[in-house]
Amino acid sequence: MNVQSLFIYPVKSLAGIPVSHLALDDFGPSGDRRWMIVDANGKFATQRRLPRLALIGVALDGEAVNIQIPGQGEFALTPDNKQEQVTVWRDQVLASAAQQMANEALSRFCGEPLRLVYMPETTFRRVDPERVADERRVGFADGFPFLVANSASLAELNGRLAQPVDMRRFRPNIVISGAEPWAEDNWRVLHVGDVGLRVVKPCSRCVLTTVNPDTGVKDPGTEPLKTLSGYRRTGDGVIFGQNAVHDGRGRIVVGDSVSIIEQEC
Repeated sequence: MNVQSLFIYPVKSLAGIPVSHLALDDFGPSGDRRWMIVDANGKFATQRRLPRLALIGVALDGEAVNIQIPGQGEFALTPDNKQEQVTVWRDQVLASAAQQMANEALSRFCGEPLRLVYMPETTFRRVDPERVADERRVGFADGFPFLVANSASLAELNGRLAQPVDMRRFRPNIVISGAEPWAEDNWRVLHVGDVGLRVVKPCSRCVLTTVNPDTGVKDPGTEPLKTLSGYRRTGDGVIFGQNAVHDGRGRIVVGDSVSIIEQEC
């Protein structure tokens, strides 16, 4: 098995960026989902409710993050010293505000008051202690630093769909090739390049997977979620991919070998 592709998502729920390598820090992939969009009440906003967010482009200039908002222009995201409390799922954390021009442009594009916020190093959001015993941190990702996907599982799913979808619908960080479809259900510990990954839980999928990343429109037939729900429903919900945590800093590169260290029989 090998790493087929890698993705980073600098802003939660905006477009991902395919990259040749991932540098890992305490949060997970360095720079991944350190930015987030919040509404007027400080609650996180995503493509689940605002599918047009898929149309906002994201680019990296070194460590700087730029966003391109259709009809509004390009904005370099810079946090200021002002901090506020924001909510992502059940967690309330302190985040730094972005500059006003980017917030105003984002609000115009989406038709409601929205703001961009950044998670600084001083904020510690803990990974779910019911799933991971040691104190591990995560940025604004839904719950865990990594989402690992299997390219063969997507191919199997596409064989059931009238209109195939690409992996962008599922927003993985690491896509692995060379495994059997759905083999990832049994993975528990992986060695990827020089990094150890512990698989924590299956990733339950939601309506966000129905958003076409090229058009920002939800599929009227709720695909591929509808088809997945017919044969991939477990106690964790409708699942595709696996959430994981890393065992330390390191680097993962496209083409790296992937070894299964531990799995369920």
